[in-house]
Amino acid sequence: MSDTLFPRPRAVVAPGAVHVPGWLPPDRQREVVAACREWARGPVPIRHTRLPGGGVMSVQTVCVGWHWQPYRYTRTADDVNGLPVAEFPDWLAALGRAALADAYDDPAAGDGYSPDTALINFYDGDARMGMHQDKDERSGAPVVSLSIGDSCVFRFGNTEDRGRPYTDVELASGDLFVFGGPSRFAYHGVPKVLPGTGGPATGLPTGRLNLTLRETGLS
Repeated sequence: MSDTLFPRPRAVVAPGAVHVPGWLPPDRQREVVAACREWARGPVPIRHTRLPGGGVMSVQTVCVGWHWQPYRYTRTADDVNGLPVAEFPDWLAALGRAALADAYDDPAAGDGYSPDTALINFYDGDARMGMHQDKDERSGAPVVSLSIGDSCVFRFGNTEDRGRPYTDVELASGDLFVFGGPSRFAYHGVPKVLPGTGGPATGLPTGRLNLTLRETGLS
């Protein structure tokens, strides 16, 4: 839990979208950072994804379970080095089920949740993420998002377009954000990272890591 002087309360941002501050304790954050460092080395290394129009994303991404390339999932990273991505570990799936149970305040909420991919994005102080929908999956299961390191402004919008209404939420290290149900396909993005707001206790001296766990619905 968070050790801030004034604890931040759990908040329902929209139907099915819940922010749980300080959910992942520092020791688990360090474990996740260590795992991400290993995945970043390969077999498919972390990279700036190139978009079909020629643009390059400012965040760096590495995947486990399935490889995401705009805008589809594959078992091999044909846009990087052609190798299969690292396997999705059981402990990460268990973490996702626990996250759903706590976010929705229902011990049974995680039952049957079987995430099979995670996108790990690394943000330096200049990285951004434009408003987008997570809609490349064939499953409507919730997305579980974990933040480690520097805080960011997370913009959570509506399901119709990239404009208003939206809500800006500050996500700090250890925060959990879950969106499912009516909010599963809401537009969202990261307009700003707040450099220097993390801490050495996470094992990530600079920058922000964001893990999103998803069910692809693919066989």
